[in-house]
Amino acid sequence: MPPTRNRPPGHGRGGHSSSQPPGADRGLEVRVHSARGRPLASQLWLRRQLNDPYVAAAQAQGWRSRAAFKLIELDDRFHLIRPGMRVLDLGAAPGGWSQVAAARGAATVLGLDLLAVDPMAGARFLQGDFNDPAMPDLLRAELGGAADLVLSDMAPNTTGHQATDHLRIVALAEMAAAFAAEVLAPGGAFVTKVFQGGAERELLEPLKRRFASVRHAKPPASRKQSSELYVVAQGFRG
Repeated sequence: MPPTRNRPPGHGRGGHSSSQPPGADRGLEVRVHSARGRPLASQLWLRRQLNDPYVAAAQAQGWRSRAAFKLIELDDRFHLIRPGMRVLDLGAAPGGWSQVAAARGAATVLGLDLLAVDPMAGARFLQGDFNDPAMPDLLRAELGGAADLVLSDMAPNTTGHQATDHLRIVALAEMAAAFAAEVLAPGGAFVTKVFQGGAERELLEPLKRRFASVRHAKPPASRKQSSELYVVAQGFRG
């Protein structure tokens, strides 16, 4: 059974570091033996999945995705999730971040995604677009008040062109930040994914005006070859 509100063993703030899941230091590699008919990109993805200790750890511990470890590591560092808080998870599918928020004691966890998300103990999911003008009021009503934490691990479909993909994810993060400003309670926090590339200024400047603290972080669970970073903004000024 996947974890609900109780922290998984070894992943509390005072427990074993979640940045080294079982198998991280084995030095063994699984090879893809039946690659016939698969495109090279598919072969590389499958090989990476088979040799990723975070994928194996997520499956062993019942997390819905390896991305759960990214939020665990961010929370261990920034203390984002507190008992009793209201958490909104944008782009929630398949539910890994919502699962972590519920496991770490959030009282109300609400996920939103364009895709349907399988039900989960400790969290609720809505299917819809956060850009819908009616969505801020709807989500506040569903949460029972303003959010204390807005999470966004959203990323647009990639084109393979690095500069274009960077601009797309920054634009998506800007929209998520503007949305967060509509639904956050004073003192709240916002976390969003970006890619390294030098075009984050349009995102960071408004965040620095709206929040007391804005920092970048690359959790250990982010793949080393990935350019993804997370922006962690805390102390929403309202």
